[in-house]
Amino acid sequence: MSIEWVNQAIDDLRAWGRARGVEVDADEVRLLCDYASDYLNVDEPGDFTPETFDELLLSIYPRKVIAPPESAPQTVAAARTLVDHLEDTGQVCGRTAAAMRERIADIEPRLPEALADEANFGMAKSLFSSIGPESLEQSITIPSGEVPDLGEAPCECPGCSPLPAVRTASPEELLAGLADVPLWAELRGPGPHHDLVADLRRLLDAEPPDEQGGPDEQGGPDGHGGPDEPGGTLRQWARIVAHLVEHDTGGAVTGSADTDHELYDLFDMLYRVRTRVPIAVVGEYLEEAADGGETDVTATLDRLAWCGLVEVTGDDAGLTPLAVWALREHYLTLGIDAPQAPDLAEADATGLIEGLLDGVPAEVAEDDIARWLGRRSPAEAAAELLGAASGAPAVARGIAVTIVDQLGVEAETAVRGGLDEPELRPHAIHWLAARGLPAPSLTQEELLWVSVDMLALALPAAEEDPDVFSENMAASGPPAHLIEEMWQVDHPDVVEVLELLGRSLADATVAKAARKAAFKARSRAIR
Repeated sequence: MSIEWVNQAIDDLRAWGRARGVEVDADEVRLLCDYASDYLNVDEPGDFTPETFDELLLSIYPRKVIAPPESAPQTVAAARTLVDHLEDTGQVCGRTAAAMRERIADIEPRLPEALADEANFGMAKSLFSSIGPESLEQSITIPSGEVPDLGEAPCECPGCSPLPAVRTASPEELLAGLADVPLWAELRGPGPHHDLVADLRRLLDAEPPDEQGGPDEQGGPDGHGGPDEPGGTLRQWARIVAHLVEHDTGGAVTGSADTDHELYDLFDMLYRVRTRVPIAVVGEYLEEAADGGETDVTATLDRLAWCGLVEVTGDDAGLTPLAVWALREHYLTLGIDAPQAPDLAEADATGLIEGLLDGVPAEVAEDDIARWLGRRSPAEAAAELLGAASGAPAVARGIAVTIVDQLGVEAETAVRGGLDEPELRPHAIHWLAARGLPAPSLTQEELLWVSVDMLALALPAAEEDPDVFSENMAASGPPAHLIEEMWQVDHPDVVEVLELLGRSLADATVAKAARKAAFKARSRAIR
């Protein structure tokens, strides 16, 4: 999947909607684009065809998405909005757009039935919707990518609040980005020269000559070298960022002295999140920092973007690669451990899975996975991932299977190899059947085993938010007869899974059955 084009398409769609007063369901359209990219070889919005909507809405969507039949109008409306946008922006011609609308009109009365028909469900959806719609087909848990509570600053003690590992851009990428920063350009050339620029010029001019580096020093990625060399340039940038977040700038940065005072805490939290957050969340934090006073969030973010510290994409904001790099440098100068995350695309299958388990923002994970897959043929990727999954814990196996699910029929031979591994066999059967390839039927024992295996993926999320898990279970949990038989499964997580069900199920009778099954499973393990 190319997350870049999907993100850009959603940004363009939101801007188009705002300009025309059109209400846009961006989340639903993003889902359509994601699945079109993953499974239908759609590499840009203009690749959509009438046939794309047939496959997308009547085959892939019912198999992949947990949605009640009554949600069909919302999905159809999103598809129509997407077509309007494609035509209005010239990405498809009027004739193609008309054919798309005709096809969507034909799909509209059939979609509710498709969503309700269990024969359309992929195995993961039909058995394990209790895990929650977001984690079903993308079971990679990324806790660090969750929207944070910005109401309270984290403890500044490095021992109490360690920094997460972050991915930093290369020196070449940083220098290229720095050239486009208005603040940096004004420091080096003509411009309005407001107070902030003058202050920063004095800061750089005051740098001792021995710290700037002599003319014979070689600049490099470690940040050393003369001011006109790559390393020296980045070192100057690091000093600027450290000054902006640590010193009393009196409103010169954001236009508000109170907001300037909170920049360290704000940037520290964005650094820890490692992904974009809704502008509304940033606005709530800034308003609290101003003691409840009104804050012009748009103007503040515009000024931070002018400084090269923040980038705004649609309704979200996040730190720029330049800000992430400079903040890490600042943490290191303070003696704080600021680890650097490896590029998972360069790892082997085990390293990729372990890196994802450590917690990676969703868009970074998707990019890593896409680049990792791009370096291998589908058959090679499937063989490596399934090999790493064999004998691994359920969560690691779930990640491997999720990535393999992105591969096409070219991976068939490698996936068939998984039929010989008891832990992988049910997943391999599902993969083959979902692509219309010859596959054996699941036995009752395999069905029970994979039920436990997939529910084991929910354990971390369920412990973190038991109420949400309980709601999902009440809506579409496993049937009682399946739960009653789970104790027989030879799975390392069976007791923990059954105990979780016993605590979470709203139906008292089924919860009691789960607790009895957990007791039987423990007794069986003792024997």
